[in-house]
Amino acid sequence: MTARHYWIIASTTTLLFGLLSYFFLDIPTTLWFASLKETGFYRSFKLITRMGESQWYLAAGLLCYLLLRKAKPSAASAGLLLFSSVALSGLSADLIKFLLGRARPKLYFREAIYGFDFFRLEHAWISFPSGHSATAFSVASTLCLLFPRYRIVFFLWATLIAFSRIATTQHYLSDVLAGSLLGAASTAFLYHRYFKTPSHALIPSTIR
Repeated sequence: MTARHYWIIASTTTLLFGLLSYFFLDIPTTLWFASLKETGFYRSFKLITRMGESQWYLAAGLLCYLLLRKAKPSAASAGLLLFSSVALSGLSADLIKFLLGRARPKLYFREAIYGFDFFRLEHAWISFPSGHSATAFSVASTLCLLFPRYRIVFFLWATLIAFSRIATTQHYLSDVLAGSLLGAASTAFLYHRYFKTPSHALIPSTIR
């Protein structure tokens, strides 16, 4: 199976499951996790979800590129890919959030509002897709390209962060699915479009 076929199947499956989740799973799962809000489970995932904040990875990727672009070009390219993939997934997520204007779970809790209201900038109306999930999966996908031996660990880590957005009732399941796909797709696009060329070739053995 080619990479193109893989992405078609993965994207189609994720989008179909996301639609099913929107109509049948989003509200029940969110209500169930809301019932755990006073537990240690909730408090644990409040800490975990912070690892999905993009600024740490943007800064690390940019710093790696600036410091190593002359001494270790392959390592610098790895940093540039990390920065670019997180930036692309984040900007794309923000644009989609604004265009679609999906209500966050807190609006459902307060006013039973569920659905979309296009072109909204308020925090309560930018639920879809999950930016933390996009960041986590763009980072994990980048690390998988650099250190493929540990890809299971990286994707489990990203899944944990994405799940934390549901566990803390900040997003619905379908938001997280879409954000995760967006993050992985952003890295794949940048890698195949720019980082397989000789000038930006990633050589894992030179950056370990």
